[in-house]
Amino acid sequence: MLGAWRAAPRLRLRARFGPACGWARSAASEADSRQPVEESRQESQYRDTVLLPHSRFAAQRPGRLQPDTELDTQQKSGFLELYSWQRQRKAKQEFCLHDGPPYANGDPHVGHALNKILKDITNRFHVMRGYKVHYVPGWDCHGLPIELKALSEVKGAENLSPVEIRQKAKEFAERAIEKQKAAFIRWGIMADWANCYCTFDPKYEANQLRVFHKMYDKGFIYQDYKPVFWSPSAKTALAEAELEYNEQHVSRSVYMKFPLLKSPPKLASVIDGSSPTSVLVWTTQPWTVPANQAVCYMPDAEYSVVKCATTGEHLILAADRVESTAAVLDTQFEVISTCKGVDLADGSCAHPTIPGRVSPLLPANHVTMAKGTGLVHTAPAHGMEDYSVASHHQLPTECFVDESGHFTEAAGPELKNKNVLEEGNEAVIKMLQAAGSLLKEEKYVHSYPYDWRTKKPMIIRASKQWFVNTTNVKATAQEVLKKVKIIPTSAVSRMLEMLDRRTFWCISRQRCWGVPIPVFYQKDTGESLINSETITDIIKIVEQQGTDAWWTLPIEQLLSKEAVAKAGGHDVLDYVKGQDVLDIWFDSGTSWAHVLEGAEQRADVYLEGKDQLGGWFQSSLLTSVATRKKAPYKTLVVHGFTLGEKGEKMSKSIGNVVDPDVVINGGDDHTKDPPYGADVLRWWVAESNVFTEVLIGPVVLNAARDDINKLRNTLRFMLGNMAGFNPETDSIPPSEMYIVDQYMLHLLQDYGSKVTEAYKEYDYSKVVRLLQTFCSRNLSNFYFSIIKDRLYCEEEKDPKRRSCQTVLAEALDVVVRSFAPILPHLAEEVFQHIPYKKDSEGVFRTGWINASSGWKKPGIEEAIEGACAMRDSFLGSISGKNPLEYEVIIVIEPGLLFELMEALQAEESSRVSQLNEIMMASQTTLLSEIPKETPADANIVTGNFLINLEGGDIREESAYKVIALPTAKAKCPRCRRYTSDSSSTPCPRCLKVIAGKGST
Repeated sequence: MLGAWRAAPRLRLRARFGPACGWARSAASEADSRQPVEESRQESQYRDTVLLPHSRFAAQRPGRLQPDTELDTQQKSGFLELYSWQRQRKAKQEFCLHDGPPYANGDPHVGHALNKILKDITNRFHVMRGYKVHYVPGWDCHGLPIELKALSEVKGAENLSPVEIRQKAKEFAERAIEKQKAAFIRWGIMADWANCYCTFDPKYEANQLRVFHKMYDKGFIYQDYKPVFWSPSAKTALAEAELEYNEQHVSRSVYMKFPLLKSPPKLASVIDGSSPTSVLVWTTQPWTVPANQAVCYMPDAEYSVVKCATTGEHLILAADRVESTAAVLDTQFEVISTCKGVDLADGSCAHPTIPGRVSPLLPANHVTMAKGTGLVHTAPAHGMEDYSVASHHQLPTECFVDESGHFTEAAGPELKNKNVLEEGNEAVIKMLQAAGSLLKEEKYVHSYPYDWRTKKPMIIRASKQWFVNTTNVKATAQEVLKKVKIIPTSAVSRMLEMLDRRTFWCISRQRCWGVPIPVFYQKDTGESLINSETITDIIKIVEQQGTDAWWTLPIEQLLSKEAVAKAGGHDVLDYVKGQDVLDIWFDSGTSWAHVLEGAEQRADVYLEGKDQLGGWFQSSLLTSVATRKKAPYKTLVVHGFTLGEKGEKMSKSIGNVVDPDVVINGGDDHTKDPPYGADVLRWWVAESNVFTEVLIGPVVLNAARDDINKLRNTLRFMLGNMAGFNPETDSIPPSEMYIVDQYMLHLLQDYGSKVTEAYKEYDYSKVVRLLQTFCSRNLSNFYFSIIKDRLYCEEEKDPKRRSCQTVLAEALDVVVRSFAPILPHLAEEVFQHIPYKKDSEGVFRTGWINASSGWKKPGIEEAIEGACAMRDSFLGSISGKNPLEYEVIIVIEPGLLFELMEALQAEESSRVSQLNEIMMASQTTLLSEIPKETPADANIVTGNFLINLEGGDIREESAYKVIALPTAKAKCPRCRRYTSDSSSTPCPRCLKVIAGKGST
């Protein structure tokens, strides 16, 4: 009958669980083979006939032993050989996760742990699923931060040659790589650690220059003189992705006036010349005023000509800013006239600090009315929008600021050699004051860009740089990106927006630790020489000798006579090598060209933190689209940042920095910083919602350890009951099992399917939730509690016992495989303790969950969950007392529910039926009406159970009554259930088992 049932929606198990047999009360003591607290003389004489669980697998491992146990497991299970093994086997298909290279400039931290463990969970899952995983760890090794850190260790660093600087930087990066690599191996990260990639490898550098070559040939790379983000502290240009913003930066803002030289024709009748008139301008960067070339207005906005009550002069500013500006200047403005911005056309002003210079009034759409006066001081050398206006109107782009952020000689004697953000700013403000142009200075707190490495303020400064013209790439890049699966989906719009804002990408850096831009300059004219021939020649040299050759070889070996002649030059010695290196985002962004295999050179997944939406994800996309018109990835997985457990940033001053090494091995004081082992770190990663910010601290880590210990207890129970059982010879076919055992296989199959889907969606926190729910609710609280009597007290080889052992063996296998990608040390440790697995290949070499589709038995839930609903009522009626001391009468109206219960108990009353096992009572009686001899004071609990079969075609709600009566039976001294005629004599079942043991 059960086999004919169809799918029905599962109901929650609402039961409160009590002991399944007398031995169940000492569940903890059984697990470690300690004696129960109280044991009568009669009970003790039968103890040896009871099959209590036993395993050498520890329910809990002292923290101090955990790190050594994991290292031992890594060695025994061949962690270091796993990657090579799976690469050599035959596989149905390949799975490629391309490792975004971490920066080789420091010790491993929890951010590394979050990222690498997420990648490893992904890779291990795919290995178990039969894929051939391609994962090559790498490091980003060039760039200013490494150069600065390396030089900080050297006395007299300023006297080092470029080659010496490069050598020091490389040595520093190599040391950082070895530290990080050792940590990654300790965390259990699966890879071929002898074959990683580094961006300073000659072959990598050559492949990077090949991408540069293709992009240059296609016209995407060009040189120009334009404003870029400039780091005075590092003396180099930076890309926007290399900035961080200080929300509390304080600028010295000024309100200043530009005297009107030529009135706008449409305002001639208003401005009659009887009173001096000026345009009113506000800026937070006074130091840029000497470079002013124009004043911009918004064409569609309204502007007012006002009379200042204090000075009587006329001022022009945005109509919306009149009142607020008057309040700031502590005066009153009388509005003389109001006009549209377009009416300011063809007017011009006098430059406030440079006599004789004219600043025209020009329209611009970047002018904002949120702050200031609605009129914007425009210095093309120091603003992106300013430069755009200047280009349109053919204004000069003069830069009076050098690489270190000091005014040059061209700025004049008053400013020369002054730091623009410090004394230079002060000097300009004094010049404005002396010229009578300064109306007010005040401190202004706002968000301001800082160099992400030196943590010093940036400036915008015009200089000659190399750029990628992203304007011509991003439309295709955005279309391509729409075909990429991005997890979480909220990251899609953010990346598209960041792409949209990026009009160009400055790829040149004024340093020596990096890949040189292969360009030569004519000594006299400064004209650049770069073409397909020159780049190809350099690539050949770099592939053999590395980029050190750019600095060590004479120019005659780098630049051929033929290339010079083709460019119209005469002598190789008329040229010099360029001194710029490529942006490290270009370095790492071309990693696909070196690491990814096959004609596609496309990864299944890129998995990195959310900062890479504007970093590696984007630079990889732009370089790939520019050269191949396709993305280098099919899926992007974006995780959040790590924070302290209160949601605060980690800081040494706060004392909330979490060191992964201390997490694993403990600190100097184990009472303060206990050793948790690597699996706790991995559990923390998996259980967290990694798509938001990820919190870590002592409370979080202790909870993770406790969760794993609970899991260990569940595993130990299953291992402990496997003694003497061999699945190959002792398993019971599902059709011959107890119905509750079939039900557990049904749940097990459902669990396996859901876990698999969660892994596929990179939702590892869902995997953890499914695991915890299944182990706690379905196994420990439900199944284990009702099968203990069968496990402990039936004859060892009895089919009833073998039935639940079969389920335990399957459950153990499914559960261990389900968490193996997350907790590989624990999974392999369990496999080493399974008694019937001799010389096992381990978890990862033997595949994924193998839950048979034959276990799925739609409708079986109705029988078990119907019984559980009645057990719920029974336990509730006895107020937490021992159910073994009661007999239960179940009364159900004739119908489908009664038939289902009959399948669990064919006879009217039974102490050994499947239904009684679930009810956990001394005896269960199944009737269709209340017996006449029921005591008048009996506690009768009523309830209803809805049966829903055939997808809703069969719906029947049945009423039931549950009556609990104290049993008249005595406690059996062997099984401790109330099923014996005398407390000194075992019950019939136990006598039979003992007799059977005696006869063998």
